[in-house]
Amino acid sequence: MDIHEYQAKELLSKFGVPVPRGGLAYSPEQAAYRATELGGSVWAVKAQIHSGARGKAGGVKICKTDVEIEKAAEDMLGRRLVTTQTGPAGKLVSRIYIEEGTEIDKEFYLSFVMDRASERIVVVASAAGGMDIEEISHNQPDTIIRCIVDPAVGMQAFQAREVTFGLGVEPDLVSKFERTILGCYRAFRDLDATMVEINPLVITKQKNVVCLDAKMSFDENALFRRPHVAELRDKSQEDPRETYANDRGLSYVGLDGDIGCIVNGAGLAMATLDMIKLAGGEPANFLDIGGGASPERVTKSFRAVLKDKNVKAILVNVFAGINRCDWVAKGVVDAIKELEIKVPVVVRLAGTNVEEGVRIINSSGLTLISADTLGEAAKKAVDAAKNHAKAAA
Repeated sequence: MDIHEYQAKELLSKFGVPVPRGGLAYSPEQAAYRATELGGSVWAVKAQIHSGARGKAGGVKICKTDVEIEKAAEDMLGRRLVTTQTGPAGKLVSRIYIEEGTEIDKEFYLSFVMDRASERIVVVASAAGGMDIEEISHNQPDTIIRCIVDPAVGMQAFQAREVTFGLGVEPDLVSKFERTILGCYRAFRDLDATMVEINPLVITKQKNVVCLDAKMSFDENALFRRPHVAELRDKSQEDPRETYANDRGLSYVGLDGDIGCIVNGAGLAMATLDMIKLAGGEPANFLDIGGGASPERVTKSFRAVLKDKNVKAILVNVFAGINRCDWVAKGVVDAIKELEIKVPVVVRLAGTNVEEGVRIINSSGLTLISADTLGEAAKKAVDAAKNHAKAAA
């Protein structure tokens, strides 16, 4: 789960991470009022969306008057901001953050991420702040510093100092940098985050250390024990297909193709996507219905897949172990009747009670396409999607 910049800064500040003062606004007039509350003569107006690279897309403006603030806010609010990370659809700007201006002397990059291969938290830092980490890796790879944190002992002060020294921070600011790095680590650890990114982390001309921008992501499986984090979720920034499915306990990831997939097991789902690609098609989603799928759960899966209006065919691929093929078959038949599905449905069943499952499918009286193997099912799904698209045209 991702959160907005202003939310990340509020969380980080509770762990001693220094952030600029700011205020949230939902209208141009409110934005100008927030600037008056903050005082000063320079303000940053920032679009709040779940994406980086906002500045390059016009989502961050530096303003010096109330008129400029209102103009910048009016240009951003209600607009779909398209960045290098959002895709062509962009994301809707429904709120903006007004922040006091900062006199920047030096910029740095700092992030904490989970390395699942080594099962460790990795600190990534660079003296080339203000750039995307991909740009830094490509243009200035020698500036990147990595530090691995042992989960048994946590991040130690000497490790934070090593990162600080590696960044070339002047001696008078080492202790401030150390506290900031350790504060970010504690936030990462205590809030079950999967990423904390500060870009840029700056030294001001007044010799203060300030977190000028922040991104945080969290482990959704741990949100039950972090209710104050869970309530920060903004569903308007998420793929509505994924939101619908996830709210119903389904593992769903939306893709750009036209063949909907309903599969049990993440590994089999990935293999199904690969086979569809191999057969010349494009999957519309990853969907794992999980073990013990009841007919009701299968119907929910069909509803989730059909939320995508680009779907031209649906492939049901179930290898039943914990599941039972007869349950799945009954769910498929019930779903097609209840939802009046118009797109072709390809069904491949294997495993527990497969004979009964096939009998239910064949005796349903519905126009279902059966397949015995995954390769055959993928090929039939691709052909069915193409034929349906031609017929619709």
